[in-house]
Amino acid sequence: MGLVMPDFGLLFWMVVSFSLLMWLLKKFAWKPILQGLAAREDSIDKALQSAEFAKQEMLKLQAGNEKLLKETLLEREKIVKEAREMKDSIVREAKNQAVIEANKVMEETKAAIVRERAEAVNEMKSVISSFSLEIAEKILKEQLSDNKKQKDLVSNYLENIKLN
Repeated sequence: MGLVMPDFGLLFWMVVSFSLLMWLLKKFAWKPILQGLAAREDSIDKALQSAEFAKQEMLKLQAGNEKLLKETLLEREKIVKEAREMKDSIVREAKNQAVIEANKVMEETKAAIVRERAEAVNEMKSVISSFSLEIAEKILKEQLSDNKKQKDLVSNYLENIKLN
Protein backbone atom coordinates (compact mmCIF):
# COMPACT_ATOMS: atom_id res chain seq x y z
CA MET A 1 0.00 0.00 0.00
CA GLY A 2 2.93 2.17 -0.14
CA LEU A 3 1.99 3.67 -3.45
CA VAL A 4 -1.52 4.64 -2.58
CA MET A 5 -0.64 6.09 0.81
CA PRO A 6 2.86 7.63 0.65
CA ASP A 7 4.67 8.22 3.92
CA PHE A 8 5.57 11.65 5.26
CA GLY A 9 9.21 11.71 4.06
CA LEU A 10 8.28 10.91 0.51
CA LEU A 11 5.55 13.50 0.59
CA PHE A 12 7.95 16.15 1.99
CA TRP A 13 10.59 15.55 -0.68
CA MET A 14 7.93 15.55 -3.42
CA VAL A 15 6.65 18.97 -2.26
CA VAL A 16 10.23 20.32 -1.97
CA SER A 17 11.20 19.05 -5.44
CA PHE A 18 7.93 20.31 -6.94
CA SER A 19 8.39 23.75 -5.34
CA LEU A 20 12.00 23.88 -6.54
CA LEU A 21 10.88 22.90 -10.03
CA MET A 22 8.16 25.57 -10.00
CA TRP A 23 10.61 28.23 -8.78
CA LEU A 24 13.15 27.27 -11.47
CA LEU A 25 10.45 27.27 -14.15
CA LYS A 26 9.16 30.65 -12.92
CA LYS A 27 12.65 32.12 -12.74
CA PHE A 28 14.03 30.84 -16.07
CA ALA A 29 11.31 29.31 -18.23
CA TRP A 30 7.98 30.95 -17.40
CA LYS A 31 8.78 34.41 -18.88
CA PRO A 32 10.25 33.03 -22.13
CA ILE A 33 7.32 30.63 -22.48
CA LEU A 34 4.83 33.46 -21.85
CA GLN A 35 6.77 35.74 -24.17
CA GLY A 36 6.79 32.99 -26.83
CA LEU A 37 3.06 32.47 -26.36
CA ALA A 38 2.46 36.23 -26.52
CA ALA A 39 4.62 36.47 -29.65
CA ARG A 40 2.77 33.53 -31.12
CA GLU A 41 -0.56 35.15 -30.24
CA ASP A 42 0.58 38.44 -31.82
CA SER A 43 1.76 36.67 -34.95
CA ILE A 44 -1.56 34.81 -35.14
CA ASP A 45 -3.45 38.10 -34.67
CA LYS A 46 -1.33 39.76 -37.34
CA ALA A 47 -1.90 36.81 -39.65
CA LEU A 48 -5.65 37.03 -39.01
CA GLN A 49 -5.61 40.80 -39.63
CA SER A 50 -3.54 40.25 -42.74
CA ALA A 51 -5.94 37.56 -43.89
CA GLU A 52 -8.90 39.88 -43.23
CA PHE A 53 -7.15 42.69 -45.09
CA ALA A 54 -6.38 40.31 -47.95
CA LYS A 55 -10.02 39.21 -47.93
CA GLN A 56 -11.18 42.85 -48.10
CA GLU A 57 -8.71 43.55 -50.89
CA MET A 58 -9.87 40.43 -52.69
CA LEU A 59 -13.48 41.61 -52.40
CA LYS A 60 -12.46 45.05 -53.71
CA LEU A 61 -10.56 43.45 -56.58
CA GLN A 62 -13.47 41.16 -57.29
CA ALA A 63 -15.85 44.14 -57.34
CA GLY A 64 -13.39 46.00 -59.54
CA ASN A 65 -13.11 42.99 -61.84
CA GLU A 66 -16.89 42.72 -62.07
CA LYS A 67 -17.14 46.43 -62.83
CA LEU A 68 -14.37 46.13 -65.42
CA LEU A 69 -16.09 43.08 -66.92
CA LYS A 70 -19.39 44.99 -67.15
CA GLU A 71 -17.62 47.95 -68.74
CA THR A 72 -15.87 45.61 -71.16
CA LEU A 73 -19.17 43.96 -72.08
CA LEU A 74 -20.78 47.37 -72.60
CA GLU A 75 -17.83 48.46 -74.73
CA ARG A 76 -18.04 45.24 -76.73
CA GLU A 77 -21.77 45.75 -77.28
CA LYS A 78 -21.10 49.34 -78.33
CA ILE A 79 -18.41 48.23 -80.80
CA VAL A 80 -20.67 45.51 -82.20
CA LYS A 81 -23.52 48.01 -82.55
CA GLU A 82 -21.24 50.51 -84.30
CA ALA A 83 -19.97 47.74 -86.58
CA ARG A 84 -23.54 46.75 -87.47
CA GLU A 85 -24.47 50.37 -88.12
CA MET A 86 -21.36 50.81 -90.25
CA LYS A 87 -22.16 47.61 -92.15
CA ASP A 88 -25.74 48.75 -92.69
CA SER A 89 -24.62 52.18 -93.87
CA ILE A 90 -22.05 50.63 -96.23
CA VAL A 91 -24.67 48.25 -97.62
CA ARG A 92 -27.18 51.09 -97.93
CA GLU A 93 -24.57 53.28 -99.62
CA ALA A 94 -23.60 50.44 -101.97
CA LYS A 95 -27.28 49.90 -102.86
CA ASN A 96 -27.75 53.62 -103.49
CA GLN A 97 -24.58 53.68 -105.58
CA ALA A 98 -25.81 50.65 -107.52
CA VAL A 99 -29.18 52.32 -108.14
CA ILE A 100 -27.42 55.51 -109.27
CA GLU A 101 -25.13 53.51 -111.56
CA ALA A 102 -28.08 51.52 -112.92
CA ASN A 103 -30.02 54.74 -113.58
CA LYS A 104 -26.96 56.25 -115.22
CA VAL A 105 -26.53 53.18 -117.45
CA MET A 106 -30.25 53.26 -118.29
CA GLU A 107 -30.06 56.96 -119.19
CA GLU A 108 -26.94 56.37 -121.30
CA THR A 109 -28.67 53.43 -122.97
CA LYS A 110 -31.79 55.50 -123.64
CA ALA A 111 -29.64 58.31 -125.05
CA ALA A 112 -27.74 55.81 -127.20
CA ILE A 113 -31.03 54.34 -128.44
CA VAL A 114 -32.38 57.82 -129.27
CA ARG A 115 -29.11 58.70 -130.98
CA GLU A 116 -29.01 55.47 -132.96
CA ARG A 117 -32.67 55.88 -133.88
CA ALA A 118 -32.01 59.42 -135.11
CA GLU A 119 -29.02 58.14 -137.07
CA ALA A 120 -31.16 55.35 -138.52
CA VAL A 121 -33.92 57.80 -139.44
CA ASN A 122 -31.36 60.13 -141.05
CA GLU A 123 -29.81 57.21 -142.90
CA MET A 124 -33.25 56.05 -144.02
CA LYS A 125 -34.07 59.58 -145.20
CA SER A 126 -30.81 59.70 -147.06
CA VAL A 127 -31.40 56.32 -148.67
CA ILE A 128 -35.03 57.17 -149.47
CA SER A 129 -34.07 60.55 -150.94
CA SER A 130 -31.34 58.91 -153.00
CA PHE A 131 -33.87 56.29 -154.23
CA SER A 132 -36.37 59.05 -154.92
CA LEU A 133 -33.82 60.98 -156.92
CA GLU A 134 -32.85 57.91 -158.89
CA ILE A 135 -36.49 57.13 -159.62
CA ALA A 136 -37.21 60.75 -160.52
CA GLU A 137 -34.15 60.80 -162.75
CA LYS A 138 -35.25 57.64 -164.53
CA ILE A 139 -38.77 58.97 -164.94
CA LEU A 140 -37.55 62.31 -166.25
CA LYS A 141 -35.13 60.62 -168.60
CA GLU A 142 -37.99 58.55 -169.89
CA GLN A 143 -40.33 61.48 -170.25
CA LEU A 144 -37.76 63.93 -171.50
CA SER A 145 -36.08 61.66 -173.95
CA ASP A 146 -38.00 63.26 -176.70
CA ASN A 147 -37.60 66.99 -177.67
CA LYS A 148 -41.27 67.46 -178.15
CA LYS A 149 -42.00 66.10 -174.67
CA GLN A 150 -39.39 68.47 -173.21
CA LYS A 151 -40.95 71.51 -174.84
CA ASP A 152 -44.43 70.49 -173.76
CA LEU A 153 -43.26 70.03 -170.16
CA VAL A 154 -41.48 73.42 -170.06
CA SER A 155 -44.48 75.19 -171.54
CA ASN A 156 -46.78 73.43 -169.05
CA TYR A 157 -44.60 74.64 -166.17
CA LEU A 158 -44.49 78.15 -167.57
CA GLU A 159 -48.24 78.28 -167.81
CA ASN A 160 -48.62 77.12 -164.22
CA ILE A 161 -46.29 79.79 -162.93
CA LYS A 162 -48.16 82.93 -162.11
CA LEU A 163 -46.31 86.14 -162.27
CA ASN A 164 -46.75 88.58 -159.45
